[in-house]
Amino acid sequence: MTATVPTTAPRTGPGGAPDATGRTGWGTARAVLRVHRTALVVWGVLLTASAGGLVWLTEVTGPEVRARQEACDRAARDWCDMNVGLFGYDGPLDLIGLLTAGAFVAVAAFAGGALIGRELDSGTARLAWTQGITPTRWLAAKLAVPALAVTLGLTVEVLVFRWAWSAGRPLTYADWWSGHAFTARGPVTVAYALCALAVGALTGLLLRRALPALGVSVAAVLGLALLLARYRASLWPAVTLTSPTDVPSAPEGSWDVESGVLVHGRQTPDLDLGPCDRTGASPARCLDDLGVTGSYTRFHPESHFWPLQCVESGIVLGVAVLATAAAFLLLRRRTATTGG
Repeated sequence: MTATVPTTAPRTGPGGAPDATGRTGWGTARAVLRVHRTALVVWGVLLTASAGGLVWLTEVTGPEVRARQEACDRAARDWCDMNVGLFGYDGPLDLIGLLTAGAFVAVAAFAGGALIGRELDSGTARLAWTQGITPTRWLAAKLAVPALAVTLGLTVEVLVFRWAWSAGRPLTYADWWSGHAFTARGPVTVAYALCALAVGALTGLLLRRALPALGVSVAAVLGLALLLARYRASLWPAVTLTSPTDVPSAPEGSWDVESGVLVHGRQTPDLDLGPCDRTGASPARCLDDLGVTGSYTRFHPESHFWPLQCVESGIVLGVAVLATAAAFLLLRRRTATTGG
């Protein structure tokens, strides 16, 4: 009997050790999918249910609510049409918008707690590094697979929400700049989720314990989101209207940012005009003594939706890039020091 000789010799690395490159590329990503398949399935189910709810609201609930509002109008019932729209359509849509805009919280909790923190806490990561998988490749796979799932899933969710929000605009009471309506209709939703993934990974590497990493990750990304929401109106130059008399009115549908008076040509939003009402002098003379030369209002028209979205997305993605770079540098330094 003649022995069969393999026609292809296994690849070897330095010193004759087996080269793991072939099995640590897709193999590492496949391992991440296998370990976290439950989380990925839950993520997919939630996004599918949310998108299905939006389709149902738009195609089924929307026409029913409009018919009920018309019945309210015919019956001349006060507040009836508003209550029907608020609880029948706007409330559910706002809830789905909240879940879509706040998806980054769940991503941060998963990244800090389960994706990185738990594996470092249990020693699973160090075991993987002894099986021919370098720490850098391990972290790259840990970030790449969830990043792909997050980007694809939330992109579809945002597109569906935009369609539902636009189709049901007469039934909604949120303005275009309102928190959930603004965030859930643009790329900033995806940017926050990717940032949460990067921050969660960095926190997990720093703390190396699941629960503390989970809590700090969520707190960090929530703090960033609240900070940017607070200063969102300043992320893009607002339009200013001035008038020599009363405060000018912004166009309908605009986001009113600030209004006030002009003191020697300088915008002053908080000037106390109370003394002009209490004194016996004429209001015009009093305003002239204070140096008031007119009024102004600053606002964002609806056309500023995309500039505001792009600037905020850029800031959030910049934080994500910095957090990712810091995570790789931290991992490389720690594994070089410990010999892992």
